[in-house]
Amino acid sequence: QVQLVESGGGLVQAGGSTRLSCVASGLTFRVYAMGWFRQAPGKEREFVAAIDRSGGLTYYSDSVKGRFAISRDNAKNLVYLQMNSLRPEDTAVYYCAASLNYGSSMNPIHWGKGTLVTVSS
Repeated sequence: QVQLVESGGGLVQAGGSTRLSCVASGLTFRVYAMGWFRQAPGKEREFVAAIDRSGGLTYYSDSVKGRFAISRDNAKNLVYLQMNSLRPEDTAVYYCAASLNYGSSMNPIHWGKGTLVTVSS
């Protein structure tokens, strides 16, 4: 079965950096666009970043543009989210997702279970 497993979350100080990883199994990774979403306490899940199948195109929400970077390694079935200049409002559970379409309107069909990132002020 398809599995997306995130790692790399934890407690980070404001202004710091961390990198999330997501390893995929049970699917043909290279045919999927990949994305990161997040859900903060008491809020709905929101789009963060997306990358196309080849890794040549990326798209970000306005709230993270210039601070976060998404990348992928198709040889290792991995997708990453490099998070810099973190703010307390970035605190959320971050989810990895796989979609057959790319962009902010991507409609993922596979989801990971999420990893918590807490940014302390």
